[in-house]
Amino acid sequence: MNFTETSTRDRTFQEVEHRLVSQGKCKLNKLRKLKRRPALLELEAQLANVLCQQGFVQVVTPTIISKASLAKMTISEDHPLFSQVFWLDAKRCLRPMLAPNLYTLWRDLVRLWDKPIRIFEIGTCYRKESQGAQHLNEFTMINLTELGTPLEERHQRLEEMAEWVMAAAGIKDYGLLTESSVVYGDTVDVMKGEVELGSGAMGPHFLDEKWGIFDPWVGIGFGLERLLMIREGTQNVQSMARSITYLDGVRLNI
Repeated sequence: MNFTETSTRDRTFQEVEHRLVSQGKCKLNKLRKLKRRPALLELEAQLANVLCQQGFVQVVTPTIISKASLAKMTISEDHPLFSQVFWLDAKRCLRPMLAPNLYTLWRDLVRLWDKPIRIFEIGTCYRKESQGAQHLNEFTMINLTELGTPLEERHQRLEEMAEWVMAAAGIKDYGLLTESSVVYGDTVDVMKGEVELGSGAMGPHFLDEKWGIFDPWVGIGFGLERLLMIREGTQNVQSMARSITYLDGVRLNI
């Protein structure tokens, strides 16, 4: 907006500010009286319901993992991700990803269940990310995986998995892009414009043998806060995250 007078500019700014404050209060009132749960928890529940209907089993694994588990993911001291890890001591850290624990479960479940084995987890991960509108040190991931997918069906299955998640999140017109990852090699990224919302991979993979996995598989992971940022049209992913500054996307200092 362009103005020829300072007074007009200031009055317009005040009108916009009052409107945004009113919208924020209305949203908080709706949370208190109707929703009772912020969008992040609602999305977690929606995703869990959709995946369970598709035959996936939800699992819950520890947030604290071992240095040895990260080493199996090739994340050693010379790896780019190593410096982003929150270390508790010389042998333990807060998980930067869900994959190590899911690999561990696969190794046991392959003896106990018929294939394909479909499991997923929704949980918090931690990385010393570069600060910015799209990054968080503490973020919520969903990883859905299928072990024993026929080789010729892997690409189609990844596309289906992406579709389930994006539909549950209420996001349309996304794209799939093949990229190179520092951990997983070639990946299939889920993009909305320039924003990466999720990343998928498939096996056989060079990491598999370290975990005793020899069957083909597919898996895809999403950051829930980014999904909400795109769906809600906000400019800052922190507004949708775990916070004591924001509540359900509304800054509390209004």
